[in-house]
Amino acid sequence: MLVELTMHRTATSQPSANSPIDGIRILALLPEQWRKDLRQANGELVIRIDTADDTTSDQIQAAVAEALNDPAISHWELRTCQTLATGPSGDEPS
Repeated sequence: MLVELTMHRTATSQPSANSPIDGIRILALLPEQWRKDLRQANGELVIRIDTADDTTSDQIQAAVAEALNDPAISHWELRTCQTLATGPSGDEPS
């Protein structure tokens, strides 16, 4: 499954420099076997994940929620989890 996650800082967090360190921390807490790509856009983190298997978007969201419980990055929250493709063939969802 291919998904794109968008995360933003919580309202209670302090603004920080436009540093990718939090994004890198989030990537490190997600399953190692997933292919991940990080970018920043408009103060948000955007992570594209390719699980290359039948992992569901609910399972991906659960893994992200668990990662965001880490105190070092708990000031981030998941805004969207958009499915880009399903299955190993990369078929677009209908």
